[in-house]
Amino acid sequence: MTAELIIRDTERRDLPAITAIYAESVRTGTASYEVEPPDLAEMTRRWQALADGNFPYIVAEDDGAILGYAYAGPYHGRPGYRFSVENSVYIAPAAQRRGIGRALLTRVIEISEASGFRQMIAIIGGADSHTASVRLHEALGFRPIGVIEGSGYKFGRWLDTLLMQRALGPGVATPPREREPTSGRDD
Repeated sequence: MTAELIIRDTERRDLPAITAIYAESVRTGTASYEVEPPDLAEMTRRWQALADGNFPYIVAEDDGAILGYAYAGPYHGRPGYRFSVENSVYIAPAAQRRGIGRALLTRVIEISEASGFRQMIAIIGGADSHTASVRLHEALGFRPIGVIEGSGYKFGRWLDTLLMQRALGPGVATPPREREPTSGRDD
């Protein structure tokens, strides 16, 4: 990684690299409970749905290469959850443990706060084998709120899911204002 790491909004041209990063995670890891990597068309559909909802979806780029991506999306679809988001962070294997996940998650938190969200939820699949993800979330103010035991089955074993939560902005200290849809873009 050079000193030129750029954190920016995802563009359509980034989706093949994002698809490859996620596919590797699905094939080799337990962070996602998907067992077959989605193709580019499906990843494009997912990105477009979040973009249409004005949720943050960003990439880390270095010298033209996409090293990782992160986003926040709806925690649940029911209206009462509209001030809560769920985050996701995925880093290319060769770029892991270089601070990229921290840079991405920090920016997603900032955009989410500016957009009026009040809670961010991390759902960490296979948490026992993802200590780096747990530590990253703890370092950025998330706290464990529960474990769903044996909630996933992948690679011939049962997996626990760790739930972590972080207040955004004033959290629950004040009533929320209806959030204005924004993408986090400066334009």
